[in-house]
Amino acid sequence: MYKVNKGCVDIEFLVLGMLSNNTYLISDGTATLVVDPSCHADEILEALGNRKLDVIVLTHGHYDHVGAANELREATGATVIASAIDAPMIESGSPALGSGRKMPPCPVDSKVEDGDIVEIGSMAWKVVLTPGHTKGSMCLFIDPRFGNNPEGSPVLISGDTLFCASIGRTDFEGGSMDDMRASLKRLAVLPDETLVLPGHNDLTTIGAERRRVFAQFA
Repeated sequence: MYKVNKGCVDIEFLVLGMLSNNTYLISDGTATLVVDPSCHADEILEALGNRKLDVIVLTHGHYDHVGAANELREATGATVIASAIDAPMIESGSPALGSGRKMPPCPVDSKVEDGDIVEIGSMAWKVVLTPGHTKGSMCLFIDPRFGNNPEGSPVLISGDTLFCASIGRTDFEGGSMDDMRASLKRLAVLPDETLVLPGHNDLTTIGAERRRVFAQFA
């Protein structure tokens, strides 16, 4: 498990599965959330240790981001949060990415909309709907005022919208490059020091992507 030291909240992550998904464990010292449990629920539970899991956040409905969600929900009783748009895909367990694989269905306990505030412990995360990769892709942003490390950087959970030097694919069902460009423009207004936690590959910052991704797409 890897530990991230710059953020305004406590961040750890595992790299799981054939597509090397980043599965994040984020805490304010009192409450804990897991972001995009790809697979291997047992490894995620081991990483949690004695901590109670309060919330499972699913940034979008693709199988490589939700594969262990239901098993983790049943093992911990955690609340599952996803966008109202992608929730039907998650709850039906429909095949994803044209792979023929069927996702284990997972109930979505809280279906959020753009602009909603998700309160987890003392953390207040703002939902930013970012269609492009899927119709219901979402990011979550937290200002340092609402983290347990107020001297740390703001944090953006970006899913498969924004990567280090790249963006999520738009050629899957429900994807749209026009939507992706509009979503990236919304993220481009965030502070340069914002720490970006993508669904795959290396962590980055908004400032770094301003010179790369935003310059090209937004």
